[in-house]
Amino acid sequence: MSQTETDTDYNSLLRSNLERVFNERDPERRAAALAELYVEDPIMFEPDGVVRGRDAIGAVAGKLLDQFGPTFSFSPDGAAVGHHGLAVLRWHAGPHGGPVMVTGADAAEFESGRIVRLWVLLDTPPSP
Repeated sequence: MSQTETDTDYNSLLRSNLERVFNERDPERRAAALAELYVEDPIMFEPDGVVRGRDAIGAVAGKLLDQFGPTFSFSPDGAAVGHHGLAVLRWHAGPHGGPVMVTGADAAEFESGRIVRLWVLLDTPPSP
């Protein structure tokens, strides 16, 4: 039975994606979360490119965490908003207890309660 529009909890799904995929340092747990949260062949659009498939999305998440250090993480800002299969969650990221390094939003298209396409939208850094 497929999930209907009114059954989809966009806030929970996008928060789970942030926590269980993009904050998860263990590759096996990240892969399990990707299998649960994403369709079989998802696409992620980043400012610098397009990433296809769960494994590739997981690799991007792992590389980000490795690149920015052991306490770097993403945190949601407020609740996700969405309807008709599209939702957006704002977030910020940086080292635990440290300054915010980047802010942005994830916009996702859903099908049967799973992410089909994810757009990573980065805010323009403030001018010096």
